[in-house]
Amino acid sequence: MKNVIILSMLLLFSIGMVGCGQDQSMDDAPEVIQVATVNTIDAETAIEMMASGEDFILVDVRTQAEFDEGHIEGALLLPVDQIEALSVEQLPDKDAVILVYCRSGRRSAQASKILVDLGYQSVYDFGGIIDWPGEIVK
Repeated sequence: MKNVIILSMLLLFSIGMVGCGQDQSMDDAPEVIQVATVNTIDAETAIEMMASGEDFILVDVRTQAEFDEGHIEGALLLPVDQIEALSVEQLPDKDAVILVYCRSGRRSAQASKILVDLGYQSVYDFGGIIDWPGEIVK
């Protein structure tokens, strides 16, 4: 019995030594990839972000006709069905804070996901202009 205990201890010790003996350098460590996600906020939070003095890009993903009927001042029109093609030229900085809206929230969610999938890191979907408590320009 004593021999079994000693043998077991030696086996555990040698297994522990083998594991400790393998020194991995930082070059061998797996790379951590940070994946961006869509940040869903409400209109009031969007207003606060816009008033904070920090840089942002306001993106309206509705159609040209909807945009012409009324939009939030300073908005850049990138219709959801064209956002992939237009984003390269219109949104060159993938680290910029991007605030996205549409009419009711469905297209802004879709467009925000497309932007994140394209590599944009700070995308904020605040839903639809129908919930916007601020001014609308025509």
